[in-house]
Amino acid sequence: MSIATARFTIAPLTSADREAFTAYRATEDTARYQGWEATYSVADADALIAGQPASFPPPEDGWLQLAVHEGGVLVGDVAVHTTSQPDTYEVGVTVAPGHQRRGVAKEALSAVVDVLFDRHSAHRVTAETDARNDAVGALLKAIGFTHEGRAREADFFKGEWVTLDSWAMLASDRR
Repeated sequence: MSIATARFTIAPLTSADREAFTAYRATEDTARYQGWEATYSVADADALIAGQPASFPPPEDGWLQLAVHEGGVLVGDVAVHTTSQPDTYEVGVTVAPGHQRRGVAKEALSAVVDVLFDRHSAHRVTAETDARNDAVGALLKAIGFTHEGRAREADFFKGEWVTLDSWAMLASDRR
């Protein structure tokens, strides 16, 4: 499975990506709002890659990490989770620090969301974000997600209570 955009090739993360993937996941700024710590290691990357499902979209309750390559260089990744609800997916995106503020996240995430709706008949695609992460909120809004709610101090995450924003796009929103 591979998705091509004007600038990027998006395909499942492989062992060839492990060094670059580890390098950007192991930075404080990248890890701040994410479910991993800045101590992310090559062993962590190897375990994630080895545990990846073989299909897109992944099976129910599975996550698939899609590498975003520009000219063969890993510049970020898009995560896709198949929820237990029919035709419903959750997405997330991470961009390597040296490639941020160039539209990578917008182009890559938009392409993945398009494929979920257009080729896999998604009914709903969601995202959950830390409310302090203004950049990802603006990104989701820009590509057509609706802010559905805010759960105040709903998650004890990395030693503090965090407020969560929920976002969604429906197939009917795209018509």
